[in-house]
Amino acid sequence: MSQRPESSPGTERRVPLDRALLVLSTPVLLGLSPILGKFAINANADPFAVAAIRTTFAVVMMWMVYLIFFRKYIYIYPAGLLGCVVVGAVNGIGSLFYYAGLGLLDASLVQLINGLYLAFAVLISRFGGQVVDRRTLVRVGLALVALVMLTGFGDGGVNGLGVGLMIGSALMFAGTVVLSQYVLYEMPSPTATLYILTTMAVLVTMVWLSVGEPIPQDAMSAALPPILALGLSTALSRLAMFAGVKFMGGMQTAVLAIAEIGVALLLAALFLGDTLTTVQWVGVAVLFTGMLLIRQQDLSPRGYNPNALIVANMASVQFQRIAFHRAFGTREDDNEAGTMASVTTQEMVAIQRMMGAESGGIDPYPIRKINQINQAWAEPPPLPDDEDAGDDGDEPDASR
Repeated sequence: MSQRPESSPGTERRVPLDRALLVLSTPVLLGLSPILGKFAINANADPFAVAAIRTTFAVVMMWMVYLIFFRKYIYIYPAGLLGCVVVGAVNGIGSLFYYAGLGLLDASLVQLINGLYLAFAVLISRFGGQVVDRRTLVRVGLALVALVMLTGFGDGGVNGLGVGLMIGSALMFAGTVVLSQYVLYEMPSPTATLYILTTMAVLVTMVWLSVGEPIPQDAMSAALPPILALGLSTALSRLAMFAGVKFMGGMQTAVLAIAEIGVALLLAALFLGDTLTTVQWVGVAVLFTGMLLIRQQDLSPRGYNPNALIVANMASVQFQRIAFHRAFGTREDDNEAGTMASVTTQEMVAIQRMMGAESGGIDPYPIRKINQINQAWAEPPPLPDDEDAGDDGDEPDASR
């Protein structure tokens, strides 16, 4: 079947204005997080309380809006829900690290260290079987140099525990960006955002109730407004971020971290009085340089197919169940026509071939077959032959 010919350089598709504004709003909304969070923490609010209340408030608002205006986005299939739970759990753990680190460090330094997630995202993508080349090592080396310059050359001492928490937050956020590409591959971004945030709210609230402290009564009036504003920005920023991953992919969305850091540095200087030394500003330049070296294919969601863990062995599992029922099933377990009791050996072999099941025992982790599936999944589709492309290349493709 022929494919529609590629468009000429002068006829590229333009990104719709609403999508462009939605994606561009991501760094602004994410840049507000450390500022609003620091206001609440400075008002004597527990960091875990800030994380739990802001996420719960964001989720309650989203469920109310979805139930009234966007009910179609509430539907989700079981496998998609499981993926959202995984991403939400990773993001929730990262948010706990983030606000715990925010209570120990300046807001500007917190956002700069969190910007290391882009380097971590590249490393996580390499776990799919891609080779770690020299370019990747250079990016990671620049990120480490930037981290040393940012944390070791400040005016005062830097809390080591806070730095460790923020590195953990960056690692978790990198996992969120990478994993969300697979979840959003077959799911609308508003649906994924709703269930990812809901999982986050459940997780961080459980942690807060277990080990956190309530907000003191005398600090409620000063801490609650920035927390509620943080909840609103959280809902909007996650909607914008996952929409960006859906429309542009994880790479372009992750690169927006540069603008996010810029917003946070500006707001921290204006409202919190945060300043950086000359060496730290050089570290900022080194960090931005490492970000700009990231390429599109470095965060490609085609590097690894997580569905291969299921697809590679599902046919064999289903056939083994059929064979077991044929050999050991009782008459009560069969249907009224006694189909399984009448299946011959030749018919069982035909069923096995039809399903594509393998002979012998079931491999619990078929690494070789998974690698074959991932390799085929990562390769681009073959281009049509010149003869086929010339037959009906000018006809419009109805599938688009």
